[in-house]
Amino acid sequence: MARFAATTSDDVGGLRVFLKGDCDLAVREELVATLLAAVGRSAEVTVDLAEVDFLDSSGVHGLVAAHRAALERGGHLYLENPTGSVATVLDLTGVRALLRREGRE
Repeated sequence: MARFAATTSDDVGGLRVFLKGDCDLAVREELVATLLAAVGRSAEVTVDLAEVDFLDSSGVHGLVAAHRAALERGGHLYLENPTGSVATVLDLTGVRALLRREGRE
């Protein structure tokens, strides 16, 4: 069983979603549900990836799906603090650049 946790908290001007563990096929539904709920509640959502150890195509898909849902509502979804192989996956797929907040990273 994959280790995964997602928590949401209020942030200045929006919501912050903290992801932890492995974002893979085993947790795809929980990941997508958490992110879609966040973009449904706030026009600005920041996803903190500092504690994500693994990200596969299912996790990337969840981030992009939430990004599209945010745009449809006139909002934004941003990523912060990806490290190691997670940052590499996001760079290779172009998702890090797509979801970068201007002026950061």
